[in-house]
Amino acid sequence: MTDPITENPASSPQGEKKPALPVWQESLLLLVIALLLAIGIKYFFVQAFYIPSPSMEPQFIKNDRILVQKMSYWGDGSPQRGDIVVFKDPGNWLGGDESHSADNPITKALEAVGLYPSGGHLVKRVIGTGGDRVKCCDAEGRVTVNGKALDEKSYLPKGTLPSEDPFDVRVPEGHLWVMGDNRSDSYDSRGHMGDPGGGFVDQDLVVGKVWALIWPWKRAERIHTPETFQGIPAP
Repeated sequence: MTDPITENPASSPQGEKKPALPVWQESLLLLVIALLLAIGIKYFFVQAFYIPSPSMEPQFIKNDRILVQKMSYWGDGSPQRGDIVVFKDPGNWLGGDESHSADNPITKALEAVGLYPSGGHLVKRVIGTGGDRVKCCDAEGRVTVNGKALDEKSYLPKGTLPSEDPFDVRVPEGHLWVMGDNRSDSYDSRGHMGDPGGGFVDQDLVVGKVWALIWPWKRAERIHTPETFQGIPAP
């Protein structure tokens, strides 16, 4: 009696191994995956930007590269006093130099997927949030928020006044009052009080919070909120 014939799975069509992708196809697939990851990181987590002007000196110098993280403002999160934020132009705030962006096809493509620093945005420090009364100056020449004077020596350029122009504003809900650290060379909320928006920045225009200075390497550092913004009373 002959033994029953059994089919070898390895020789059956179902058991056949699929041929490996050619190297060029595998490389292309990996490149597509890398680009999708880069785009996802840019839009949801971290994005690189230029510093477009000297308005944030001495912390940041024009053309420095910074990383902006977006997670802090997810959900109920919102910009806080003392944060340095990147935001879209509220309406003709950007000068010619500040509107610089990628200027050739390669850098434009890299910028689109988050692999090259973006331009065309503004970088300022949040001084007041919705409901705050921000005023300058008190008897000692300091900016006050809800009556508390800010000690700004740690981030203003040496010898710089907190503001050469007096102001007294109440920040609308959902908006921000922002100022550059280099107060004598920063066209910020103070310079736009006569605009239709009153110099306030809608929170919806904020891209994210500056998390780190990454270039040049010798000055790379994490960015922290100054202690003077702690303990400010509620509006």
